[in-house]
Amino acid sequence: MEKHSAGDTAAGMKIISIVIQKGGSGKTTTTLNLAAALRDQGKRVMLIDLDPQSNLTQSLGIGDEVEPNIYHALRQEAFEQAAVLEDLVQHCCGLDLVPSSIELAGVELELVSIYGREQILKQLLNRLPTPYDYVLIDCPPSMGMLTVNALVASDQFIMPLQAEFLPLKGVGSFMRHLEKIKKLMNPNISLLGFVLTKYDHRKTMNRNVLEKLKEAYGEDKIFPTFIRTNIALVNAQEKGMDIFTFDKHSNGAKDYGQLAQEFLAKFKGS
Repeated sequence: MEKHSAGDTAAGMKIISIVIQKGGSGKTTTTLNLAAALRDQGKRVMLIDLDPQSNLTQSLGIGDEVEPNIYHALRQEAFEQAAVLEDLVQHCCGLDLVPSSIELAGVELELVSIYGREQILKQLLNRLPTPYDYVLIDCPPSMGMLTVNALVASDQFIMPLQAEFLPLKGVGSFMRHLEKIKKLMNPNISLLGFVLTKYDHRKTMNRNVLEKLKEAYGEDKIFPTFIRTNIALVNAQEKGMDIFTFDKHSNGAKDYGQLAQEFLAKFKGS
């Protein structure tokens, strides 16, 4: 299998994993709508759905049985037949998506004997010829081989979470796993920031969890914009659209638009 160094990806392209070890935290919603907000800022974005549930794929109105998809690329690359991510791209709402499928659920067992299986996605991304500004990877809500592949390939990661105690507890568990990945496979990956979702400043629990995050990781690691509960975000995904295409005047569009501005500010001068 062809080897690539960490600097082989297209110049200036940033690879960001969107990850948390708990479902229902707004991971897919954040991946989709942050990408759409960046699109509206003139940035070229590739989305990769690495979750076997295919929620991101379905949220863009694409069926979860589309072939070829990321599952086929991972298997092809693993068995020493170079795959091309651009051949998989589906276009929707001005975004480029590498779709997922339920077949991904079994890929960990299929590749268990493959040497360097944690590096497969990185190798695929290293050959991306198109000058994307950002690649956003929607990870599964667990720390398995797929999430490890995403983190090994990424420059940074974003963690969306509800400001409640169970998601907060999961953050600590994730960070312990991350330290092992940094030590053994990707020493340069870093936390870009936490995105608090379904946030209500009137709730004591929400405020308490926010304070604990600040104490543990620093205020600069929490995006100032909190994503409010907004039914338009749900309705947009049901219609196979991002929030800006569905309703650019909604609170969801306002929140993710502001989040994108804060995201871009973190990369100024880099």
